[in-house]
Amino acid sequence: QVQLVESGGGVVLPGGSLRLSCAASGRVSAIADMDWYRQAPGKQREFIASVTSQGSTKYADSVKGRFFISRDNAKDTVHLNLRMNILQPEDTAVYYCSVTSSSSSRFWGQGTQVTVFS
Repeated sequence: QVQLVESGGGVVLPGGSLRLSCAASGRVSAIADMDWYRQAPGKQREFIASVTSQGSTKYADSVKGRFFISRDNAKDTVHLNLRMNILQPEDTAVYYCSVTSSSSSRFWGQGTQVTVFS
């Protein structure tokens, strides 16, 4: 099992920046890929960004060049970060951290709210 706790959400004006963090604990040695997703009101959850255990990254077209994902691996915990720049009202959503283990199990955090006022 892997436990995930997100932090860093908040309210920001258009053009502003936020940094989200996700602390992973438990069987962190089994973590393979780490992802950020988001879900806006009335919409399906969508993929935002991912980073593999080797550090390869991937982004959704909607955030490419504005959002930057990174991970910090330690012995007993792993931190996943998302730096979000030039935020727009359409970025308003609940942001979720997710990890995939080496056995292909997926774990989710509880989510953190990001609101960009229009």
